[in-house]
Amino acid sequence: MGNKVSNFIGHFKTITNHKLLVMKYCFKVGLYKQGILHDLSKYTWVEFSAGVKYYKGTVSPNGIQKIKEGYSKAWLHHKGRNKHHFEYWIDYGLKEEEGLKGMKMPLNYVVEMFIDRMCASKNYLKDKYRDNSPLEYYDARKEYYVMDEGTRSLLEYLLNMLSERGEILTLRYIKEILNNSNDKLLY
Repeated sequence: MGNKVSNFIGHFKTITNHKLLVMKYCFKVGLYKQGILHDLSKYTWVEFSAGVKYYKGTVSPNGIQKIKEGYSKAWLHHKGRNKHHFEYWIDYGLKEEEGLKGMKMPLNYVVEMFIDRMCASKNYLKDKYRDNSPLEYYDARKEYYVMDEGTRSLLEYLLNMLSERGEILTLRYIKEILNNSNDKLLY
């Protein structure tokens, strides 16, 4: 019983800390609604219960659920409800021979995806976090991502900017892009 209680508390703290971090950074760039609504599905039963069951505190419980059960019902639920995940935007191409492909994400969701990755690294790595941490995590997995090339390009640009120029300049750049863009697909 004690393990379930500590997992419940630990998981709740982890997802809430992540949500508050993302909200803080979304607010900094002007994405107020997205900051407030970010990852609310993590508090639904299907996602939260898996999070408690597979809680470790240093990695996502969804990956552990995939190993133990063969798939993660929590992840399938999560990525289908959160537009800041590139997986949400995977669909069949317009031509039959294209098969599944990544669709171009609106700019505001690419920015939220960038912020989500930065904050996930901060949340899990804690004092080991460096501005290049989100880029290193991305680089280790990017060859498996089904993502629109424009979306990929912008995400990589932002991750590299964070790594090379730091958080303050990257967030200032993002805010300027968002404030000067009428077209949310402009990139």
